[in-house]
Amino acid sequence: MRRRLILMRHAKSSWKTEALTDHSRPLNARGQRSAPAVGAHLASLGWTPDLVLASDAQRTTSTAELVCEAMGATPRIEYARTLYRGGPRELVAALRGADDAVQTLLVLGHNPGWEDALTYLCGAEEPLKTADAALLEAEAETWSQLADERQFELITIVRARAVEGGDD
Repeated sequence: MRRRLILMRHAKSSWKTEALTDHSRPLNARGQRSAPAVGAHLASLGWTPDLVLASDAQRTTSTAELVCEAMGATPRIEYARTLYRGGPRELVAALRGADDAVQTLLVLGHNPGWEDALTYLCGAEEPLKTADAALLEAEAETWSQLADERQFELITIVRARAVEGGDD
């Protein structure tokens, strides 16, 4: 079975906030524009997820909701504290826990862990700026079979700045 993984970094968050913790920082105006722009672009490419796994940080949960809304999709969204400040190890654990009926999986997280995870999954050393999404594919019967290093092929990276038309 051809499996698709969308590895996406949360949209731009606000540093000018009264949030008491990093975990509770909201999206800023740019993030609120770029998340739906990336979601619409992913949908136009036919990359609509069956399942979304996201960090439980405020900026990541908001990104997930805006992306799915723009896609016109209603996949199940699961939030996990382990993906907050997570990297390759936490992403691999999420892949191992994914339902094998899922063909396209969107996983939302943070840097620097997401850039490290991208390198682990496919060998690519690419920057993932806010709301960027790496589109990866692999052939496997189960998600667990894809937990080893360099199992995925990088298809492309959707750059939020390019689809939204703004500055980073």
